[in-house]
Amino acid sequence: MQTKKEFTCILTGILILFAASNLYSQDWPQWRGANRNGKVAGFIAPAAWPGELAQQWKVTVGTGDATPALVGDRLYTFTRQGDNEVTLCLNAGTGEEIWKEEYPAQVVTGPAALHPGPRSSPAVAEGKVVTVGVGGILSCLDAATGKLIWRKDPYPGVVPMFFTSSSPMIVDGLCITHLGGVGNGAILAFDLKTGSEKWRWAAEGPDYGSPVLMTVAGIKQIVTLTEKSVVGIALADGKLLWTLPFPLQQRAYNATTPIVEGQTVIFAGAARGTRAVKIEKQGDGFVATELWRNDQIAPQFASPVLKDNLLFGSSNMSNLYCLDARTGQTAWVDTMKLDRSGFAAVLDAGPVVLVLPSSQNLIVLKPVATKYTELAKIRVAETPTYAHPVIRGNKIYIKDQETITLWILK
Repeated sequence: MQTKKEFTCILTGILILFAASNLYSQDWPQWRGANRNGKVAGFIAPAAWPGELAQQWKVTVGTGDATPALVGDRLYTFTRQGDNEVTLCLNAGTGEEIWKEEYPAQVVTGPAALHPGPRSSPAVAEGKVVTVGVGGILSCLDAATGKLIWRKDPYPGVVPMFFTSSSPMIVDGLCITHLGGVGNGAILAFDLKTGSEKWRWAAEGPDYGSPVLMTVAGIKQIVTLTEKSVVGIALADGKLLWTLPFPLQQRAYNATTPIVEGQTVIFAGAARGTRAVKIEKQGDGFVATELWRNDQIAPQFASPVLKDNLLFGSSNMSNLYCLDARTGQTAWVDTMKLDRSGFAAVLDAGPVVLVLPSSQNLIVLKPVATKYTELAKIRVAETPTYAHPVIRGNKIYIKDQETITLWILK
């Protein structure tokens, strides 16, 4: 029979395990979060939003637009310091450096030189950290120690016009990435442990968006925008399952990440609007059937979020908008421009939608279709912000041009 002391120890252990599981359920291990959909887990909005946040720490980490990855008590950042691309592992509570790994980076030239640091966000899973540099160098590090496990450069010197931006994905022991440039690139799968190439689909090079995972009829597939299409690629062997033409118009790019909801894929591009298609298994193949399209509203760089059948985003004209995701109809478009370029991170944070444009103000929206309803606007940086906020509980990590700041929402 258990003693009172033994029962207390068991109960304490259960509570510790529950707290740990809750902590890890709020990890932000890759681009756009745990499921690559911009959804923040476990966020509780305050009854009244403050005019400012409390700063807990601020650390200079280097130049770059990559969003940090938060896993457990560690924050993984990928930046440029001098001539090197650098992966830093920080203590998420204090900002103190735990380890650092670096290698010589490709020089960023042309118009892209205004952003010399990495754009691609690290992915953390299975005890590994994977990064993709501006020149397409793919690295796999040990998450605990920073030790290099393997490094690849499948397309040396070949990059899109504004350099490599697609963020890698780790799934089922594979590292998935889209590398190369216009007319010379591929979606590639590498064994996460060894770096050996498992397959490649080399029909189209990358643009600037990132892949997501979809499962239809039990078949896992990689869905992404390429330089001129939207495609579904079999995770198991890299075979093309379906494709839709999505050619560039005017000076636009394919720069957003698709949204997957069940069998529906929502994708968008400036000068081409926003579209939704249903992916279905037919015979030995798959077909994509258009559900709706909105030719008037689309982002250029800001991947939207889907919340309660509503699509919230920032357009290529830098206006926040809301679409009905069941019909594609425009619910509202705000008249205020966020910045000059259409850059904005948009997150579904449970009771609110959070937007961080490059103009450094965190905007809090009530997620309703009736009208633009702003609940708060809070200054969170002194230099432009191109990375997504990373949020856990009441902690908000902000990466600006050179630093990461931990803010506390009280």
